Amino acid sequence: MKIIWFGHSAFRLEFEDAVVLIDPFLTGNPGFEGDVAQASAGVTHVLVTHAHGDHVGDTLAIAEESGATVVTNYDLCMYLATQGLANFSPMNIGGTVDVGGFEVSMVRADHSAGLVEQGVTFPLGSAAGLIVKAPGEPVVYHMGDTDIFSDMALIAELHEPDVVMVPVGDRFTMGAKSAALAMKRYFPKAKAAIPCHYGSFPIIDQTADAFVAQMQGSDIQVIVPHKGMPVRIGE
Repeated sequence: MKIIWFGHSAFRLEFEDAVVLIDPFLTGNPGFEGDVAQASAGVTHVLVTHAHGDHVGDTLAIAEESGATVVTNYDLCMYLATQGLANFSPMNIGGTVDVGGFEVSMVRADHSAGLVEQGVTFPLGSAAGLIVKAPGEPVVYHMGDTDIFSDMALIAELHEPDVVMVPVGDRFTMGAKSAALAMKRYFPKAKAAIPCHYGSFPIIDQTADAFVAQMQGSDIQVIVPHKGMPVRIGE
């Protein structure tokens, strides 16, 4: 599996015949240094953890251009459909869907979810984390935006993720100490942790250095990727 980080919480996964974008906040993302067309080239699926602008991002435009299937919570799917989204697979927390060649499971996250229109925020479903399972590939868990919570132990037991994309930027998500505790206490069998949700907006942490320091002594490999540069897992 090839994983590319585009800054903030935006990732691209490539495996078999699938190209998956998660939380494709590219346009307007201060941490994104590439080209939207190149970042989304060949995309087959777009997965969105929750309805905040810095996670929905370019979902509509990318889906319209590519015909990719959007997978997110029911409420957000229905809203995006009113905006022109044609291909989508709605789900909700606790569910698993087969989207063709791989499965997506939606799990709990402790966060809010809503979009702003004309200065008013309206809720659209719940914030979630996403588990991606493809035959012969590492199990990937994108935590979305969240705090640490004890039911992460159940997520670990049910899904046994190999790679965890963990928010570390503080203020709106876990900071370094909580994120490291979440990994070490609930996901000690994970092979790799990839920090995200930092280094974009000035009011959140600008580096993952504190998380890396907090993870010292753990057997989990911490991968701090360079933006736009692929990381290969399980090869």
